[in-house]
Amino acid sequence: MFLPFFDNLRNGGIPVSLREYLSFLEGVKRGLATYDIDAFYYLARTSMVKDERNIDKFDRAFAATFKGLEAISTEEMLEAVEIPEEWLRKMVEKHLSEEEKAEINALGGFEKLMETLKERLKDQEGRHQGGNKWIGTGGTSPFGAYGYNPEGVRIGQSESRHKRAVKVWDKREFKNLDDSVELGTRNIKVALKRLRRWARDGATEELDLNGTIRATAENGYLDVKTRPERRNAVKVLLFLDVGGSMDPHIKVVEELFSAARAEFKHLEYFYFHNCLYEGVWRDNRRRWEAQVPTHEILRTYGPDYKCIFVGDASMSPYEVAYPGGANEHWNAESGQTWLTRAREQWKSNLWINPLPEKHWGYTHSIKMIQEIFDEQMVPMTLSGLERGMKELTR
Repeated sequence: MFLPFFDNLRNGGIPVSLREYLSFLEGVKRGLATYDIDAFYYLARTSMVKDERNIDKFDRAFAATFKGLEAISTEEMLEAVEIPEEWLRKMVEKHLSEEEKAEINALGGFEKLMETLKERLKDQEGRHQGGNKWIGTGGTSPFGAYGYNPEGVRIGQSESRHKRAVKVWDKREFKNLDDSVELGTRNIKVALKRLRRWARDGATEELDLNGTIRATAENGYLDVKTRPERRNAVKVLLFLDVGGSMDPHIKVVEELFSAARAEFKHLEYFYFHNCLYEGVWRDNRRRWEAQVPTHEILRTYGPDYKCIFVGDASMSPYEVAYPGGANEHWNAESGQTWLTRAREQWKSNLWINPLPEKHWGYTHSIKMIQEIFDEQMVPMTLSGLERGMKELTR
């Protein structure tokens, strides 16, 4: 009965292997998810999804196979959504009180209830609103949604109203984790984890299991060994564009900043506006009186840092190409000059753009920044950040 599920997973773009599918069947056979639909869902997802970017695709395939009642024909529904009667019986025993079980006899018992559901699914040709027989909404039929019956099967209703359904098929909403959407902090952390270089430093903080076993065997008594915890030794220098056209992107940039601070122990950050010039700052409330000279940044942070610029690169072309082109002050040297110096100091560099990549070609300054960075500009999506982290690890 699970072959349509396997086909839907493959057709939905999930690279599930036959071995993973057989592992899932083995788990079902051994009773890991018996009579529990939620456990069944997590067993299937754990067995056949190895990349969290595919969770949304899995949810869609799962819904199409087991819960997509409004999207498939009656015949397909009877074939694809056939739930073992024993499961339904166990759910009744688990969730209903003795009084509620007694009410099942209103249609002649549980067998009669499910038999009647199958018959009406075969006979009904379309959607039905109101009434007391067909599978529809707002009526008194024991099958459907938003109506009332002492007991029944709820189909397609967002929530329970009378708390009397024997079996529930609710429409579920899934969070999209595809790699083409903008990111949240958690997803950004997943992408940033690709930029790692492990090292052990600091005080002893974790158990050295291999060392403990070796020392215990040599000494003849339990000899616990500890060692410094592994940390990400990558050093990151982050330049963040603020103000103006970046205002709509505040939330996603904040999430990137939060994820970066959690992921990298060695992180230094500075703000700029539109393009890099002779001064940057750490506190936007004191951006004019507490600027740090960019020359000082270039001297302070060595070439072992990974340099990341975050901005929409949307500005007047003069701000990039000409002295005096900045829109808030007189810049003695062009933004292009300063960006080139930064790239020469930090050979491993990247520009992350929160604008969708399909819009880049419409803004002249974006093309100019791309050329300065030798096309090392990526969009702020999961796939874009993964591509950028790979560039930084070369």
